[in-house]
Amino acid sequence: MVKQIRVSDYTILSVSIGLVYLWFGILKFFPGGSPAEKLALDVINWLTFELIPENISIVLLALWESLIGIFLIANIFRKPVLYLALVHMVCTFLPLFIFTERSFTESPLSFTLVGQYIFKNIIIVSALFLLLKQHKIRTA
Repeated sequence: MVKQIRVSDYTILSVSIGLVYLWFGILKFFPGGSPAEKLALDVINWLTFELIPENISIVLLALWESLIGIFLIANIFRKPVLYLALVHMVCTFLPLFIFTERSFTESPLSFTLVGQYIFKNIIIVSALFLLLKQHKIRTA
């Protein structure tokens, strides 16, 4: 008898988020490869008071995102990876507050394309919390 492999909804969610992280992370290894590179560097410079050279900070971000992606896809180190992803997501929302001119048009309720790019991450944040909750239930 052949054993059936069942893929849970959580696995699909984890792999899909992992693919997004891996893809976006890999792009950052190539200068100019990511449309979000300049924004990411500006946020990192703001957070670190420009103490980390940009060529190093972008590689560190590329590694961070790529490793999150790989670990989510491979379903290893799930709990710490979910926390690292949530920290990363908090940082992705910072431009809404520190670079408001890039995030909003004249109205505070109307996003620019950058603002839309950032705000859609709320879906990823929700999915990460769902995966974290599922992990806690499964290990309880």
